[in-house]
Amino acid sequence: MANGTLYLVPTPLDFGSTHTTALTHSLPQSTIETAARLTHWICENAKSTRAFLKRVNELTPLSLAIQEHVMLELPHQVHKKGDHKGEFNAKDLLKPLLQGLDMGLVSEAGMPAIADPGASVVRAAHLLGLKVVPLVGPVSLMMALASSGMNGQNFSFIGYLPQAQESKIERLKYLDQWIKKSGQTQIFIETPYRNESLMRSMLEVLHPQTRLALACGLSGPNEWIQSHQIEKWKTFKTLPPLQEPCVFLLGA
Repeated sequence: MANGTLYLVPTPLDFGSTHTTALTHSLPQSTIETAARLTHWICENAKSTRAFLKRVNELTPLSLAIQEHVMLELPHQVHKKGDHKGEFNAKDLLKPLLQGLDMGLVSEAGMPAIADPGASVVRAAHLLGLKVVPLVGPVSLMMALASSGMNGQNFSFIGYLPQAQESKIERLKYLDQWIKKSGQTQIFIETPYRNESLMRSMLEVLHPQTRLALACGLSGPNEWIQSHQIEKWKTFKTLPPLQEPCVFLLGA
């Protein structure tokens, strides 16, 4: 019996946003059709995955009723970690593939395994000699980089900055210095309710000529993208709307 295929199924970027958009605005029909036929899933949260499948079903009927789908959740303690090697055996989640069943790896928003805890699942699939197929869909980090006007030839995604204020300030100062030396664009994200605090810290700490780009609510009705030097950001009388999920970029 042939092994199944692990499909990396991207989802719309409107998870956590105040408004949703039509599924076809983010995903091509081929991705929607593949998602509709899959019945076994690896996800962060089964509830949000079922909500995604409900949207898929409105366009292309699912092969099984949603309540019959098998949802295997990643452990909660690894949700904000891109690589959880040694913390649990990701191979155990892939047993249906070894039984000839196709599976979908799905993120809360965007492409699985990028700014997402699915990388170890993908690596486990490769270690088992299984086929991995990424489907077409939105990747917020690349969309933000492309729209920032910053260096797209040399960049680094650094995940989340430290939450403690002193550590966060120290990290921002280090990044500011590294940008001047390397010209490398630095990309990071934050939980939406901390966006405003992070923004204030950057305006306080970063060099006036350092460029800061914000890409918020990407692909949604409230999409908001701007890129300016810090000295320009400081001239704004009010902070931009930061309630949506945002990608932050620093560059020269």
